[in-house]
Amino acid sequence: MRLLIQRVKEAAVHINGQKISSIGEGMLLFVGIEDTDNKEDIAFLCKKTVNLRIFDDQKGVMNLSVLETGGDILVVSQFTLHASTKKGNRPSYLRAAKPDISIPLYEQFCAVLSEMLQKQVFTGEFGADMQVELTNDGPVTIWIDSKNRE
Repeated sequence: MRLLIQRVKEAAVHINGQKISSIGEGMLLFVGIEDTDNKEDIAFLCKKTVNLRIFDDQKGVMNLSVLETGGDILVVSQFTLHASTKKGNRPSYLRAAKPDISIPLYEQFCAVLSEMLQKQVFTGEFGADMQVELTNDGPVTIWIDSKNRE
């Protein structure tokens, strides 16, 4: 499972011109799921996400987590995080899980994250053609792959 985390001032998801979800300050998470992902990947990434110290303290040092700041989280599914570009110029998405595997894992990821955050996690719509609007803060962008824990 892969996450692309962006610290944001605000973020929103639009589908067919309609805003379906939005947050103020917090984190925008793009989530890519592969066939080998499981509950351990979810637990690792959720714990890492809510405790990641990427928000400024009073001295302007990135020393606070989203739990400490009370920020929101917006989660967007993105199979393209598993793109392979080794051959040719057209990315291959063979490692990305099919919906029968990825949807339940995505939903579980959001539920565990919400439980750890102790409030609602906002989402896009799995598999939809979404337009994601964001104001990256910093910019701060972090890449985490649950298969590279060491």
